[in-house]
Amino acid sequence: MEKYDIKFKKRLGQNFLKDKNIVKRIVDVVTDKDNSLVIEVGPGGGILTRELCQSFNNVLAYEIDDSIKDELDSRINEFNNIEVIYKDFLKSDISKDIEKYKYDKLYFISNVPYYITSPIILKLINSKLYFNKIVMMVQKEVGDRYTSKPGNKTYGAISVILQYFYNIKKEFIVSKGNFIPVPKVDSVVVSFEPIERNNIDIDKFIKLVNDAFQFKRKILKNNLKNYDLEVIDNVLNKYGYNLNSRAEELSVEIFIDICNQI
Repeated sequence: MEKYDIKFKKRLGQNFLKDKNIVKRIVDVVTDKDNSLVIEVGPGGGILTRELCQSFNNVLAYEIDDSIKDELDSRINEFNNIEVIYKDFLKSDISKDIEKYKYDKLYFISNVPYYITSPIILKLINSKLYFNKIVMMVQKEVGDRYTSKPGNKTYGAISVILQYFYNIKKEFIVSKGNFIPVPKVDSVVVSFEPIERNNIDIDKFIKLVNDAFQFKRKILKNNLKNYDLEVIDNVLNKYGYNLNSRAEELSVEIFIDICNQI
């Protein structure tokens, strides 16, 4: 079990893994590691970072807390294939930061700070970079939302948006007792594999989905009243729905069809 000589910062969502076996399972979610670059956010005490360095050609890590620099550097100084940028990942230009690297496959593998999980995944999408696979540890309830299907209470706008871009799979549960300090909830490791889709106006699609779920208990006729409802109703009718249906009933494919028609 890993031990850390660090003063943990609750405001930064610092909960560090201590079980090396779990770290190995996270890294093994990616099977093809040759000629690869992996990005990590929030390396913290470096338990995952070290495993990444041993498994991948190059590792680029972002750490917002420069007060742990000495501790982290001491744990990874044996590796020459790691760069740590002490900066807020959400304010970083990923495309520029990886320009100097040569790689065949790009991965994102991280135990991300839970309070910025969705902003991180949306930043990866907006970067327009092609990630061969994304592997993230998230709160269990967040993993439930990401993988939820129509008709489930956890199905929402983020479910639709992420499932447009990725096939999402819950890999395995990680008990809260495997962290220092111990968080309040269990976690889950989730993988994202990109889906090839026909061209669509992504900004329009995301706005449509967010508008449709704006007031979750309201019907589509009310949430989408600023759209051409006749066009939307015609699409819905093809799938057995109508304007009195709710967004939580509609699959990703129906939202894509609506977006293409409006």
